Amino acid sequence: MRIAVTGSIATDHLMTFPGRFADQLVADQLHTVSLSFLVDRLDVRRGGVGANVAFGMGQLGTAPILVGAAGSDFGDYRAWLDRHGVDTASVHISGTQHTARFVCTTDADHNQIGSFYAGAMSEARLIELKTVADRVGGLDLVLIGADDPEAMLRHTEECRTRSIPFAADFSQQIARMNGDEIRILLDGATYLFSNEYEKGLIETKTGWTDAEILARVGHRVTTLGARGVRIERSGQDPVEVGVPEETAKVDPTGVGDAFRAGFLSGLVWGVSLERAAQVGCMLATLVIETLGTQEYELHRSHFMDRFTKAYGEEAAADFQHHLV
Repeated sequence: MRIAVTGSIATDHLMTFPGRFADQLVADQLHTVSLSFLVDRLDVRRGGVGANVAFGMGQLGTAPILVGAAGSDFGDYRAWLDRHGVDTASVHISGTQHTARFVCTTDADHNQIGSFYAGAMSEARLIELKTVADRVGGLDLVLIGADDPEAMLRHTEECRTRSIPFAADFSQQIARMNGDEIRILLDGATYLFSNEYEKGLIETKTGWTDAEILARVGHRVTTLGARGVRIERSGQDPVEVGVPEETAKVDPTGVGDAFRAGFLSGLVWGVSLERAAQVGCMLATLVIETLGTQEYELHRSHFMDRFTKAYGEEAAADFQHHLV
């Protein structure tokens, strides 16, 4: 099963200022602010929804095809993804813009000043999925992840036109999308991913009830935070899966992307929806225990031990031969 993962590719530049922003601001001079903060820490993290999901699938050995846009500065990031089992040959490289970047400074009170540069991400709309499908011998599923909004719409319409099954996953972009756009992006999806809050927002913006949305998608996959995940299909009982016990809660960033990576890998292996969700929850647990979205390490024996403890030996036996 060949899965293409479309979505943003970005790097995060995270800096720490040891003082307080409030101490540097003069109330009657805010209209002429000109400040420079001497920071004492810089962390550069690889990220982006598409890249995070593809990295997780690569770690599980399911050979995802990453589809997105990056700049000429993508070389080191590409090498990292290639080393971790991701097919990056379909990443569009901009001739004029840098890879998308989030630059953020955090002060001692955890206040933040940040900027997001979309850059090359805006060129994702130029990518044609047919070219990707022709290169790899066809696509069985396309994840439409958070990306340039126009690219998301174009990828969805192309999937419908070419009868390629797709999964709708708006995540961060749902806040800027209107009801008409969301209706277009989810109608006919084989899978609809969201967290619990996004689920309500989708229903509010589209004006469709939960039942009406279920009638328009094959499966509705809703992550529930510490309560796990629920998978719903019209006319059938929901599948609910809990989460493994974590050793620490270090950083929740990228947890949803990791779940999707595990779940999609389960689809590649052909296991049940319950098992796929369990794999997703296990991978998400590794991410929440780690600082950074792609900094975790996946060791087969450790993963299987944790999975067996959480879900039992029968569940582990259903997919352990797939994990490499």
